[in-house]
Amino acid sequence: MVDLTEMEALLIKALIVDDEPVARHVLRDELEQFPEIEVIGEAENGKEALQKIRTLSPDLVFLDLQMPVMSGFEVVRGLGNAPLPVIVIVTAFDQHAIQAFEAGAVDYLLKPVSEARLQKAVERAKGLLNRPVEIANQLARIASVNPGAAPTKSRKIVGRSGADYVLLDPDDVLAFQAERELVWIVTARQRLLATQSLRAIAERLAEPEFQRVHRNALVNVNHVRKMSALSSQRWLITLSNGLQLVVSKRQAHSIRQILRW
Repeated sequence: MVDLTEMEALLIKALIVDDEPVARHVLRDELEQFPEIEVIGEAENGKEALQKIRTLSPDLVFLDLQMPVMSGFEVVRGLGNAPLPVIVIVTAFDQHAIQAFEAGAVDYLLKPVSEARLQKAVERAKGLLNRPVEIANQLARIASVNPGAAPTKSRKIVGRSGADYVLLDPDDVLAFQAERELVWIVTARQRLLATQSLRAIAERLAEPEFQRVHRNALVNVNHVRKMSALSSQRWLITLSNGLQLVVSKRQAHSIRQILRW
């Protein structure tokens, strides 16, 4: 027999974000048909959504894209250190945007929301719960979507700090360092564990400011503050946080690229 406390623990806490009161009311009514869903709040714009995500820690957020103050995309990009919920996009965008969502494996609901489609979205969301790495990667994919075009290379980096997963902007990353099976993300204030290999990170970023300086290190050239020649083919670089890295002979050509910036 399951007591009330256990039942509450099994409930999926949901937040509805939409600037249209009627749309929020309709979606709330539809979600009340799911016994496993508890709607714990609503938000009428992106700024309020971020505040409620931080204070209420929902498991699941139904997020409208077109809103005043802050769009749905800006909400996802602004999560940062906030608790990372499963996001289901709710949109009235045209087919070009839908193709972008589908290509990026992003779940979405097209307005007006059908009962069958909502059921499918809830089932998908339930499959992601308690899988923080996949949730974080899902949010990174949403952040990379460019409506009207194909998804771009991911502009968010997933890092882990203890039990928490955070979304980082590439500009805030000074370097990636591999230590055996671990890859560290180095920022100005902390080091976080990456969720991918160094090779996968380099391929996913594919941006000129990130240069391989060693087989175990990838550096953001915008944070290089000093370069000292150790020999004709070896360099010592100092980053903006004081971290020093030796450039391998094999990666010496990267220094020439840095010098062009």
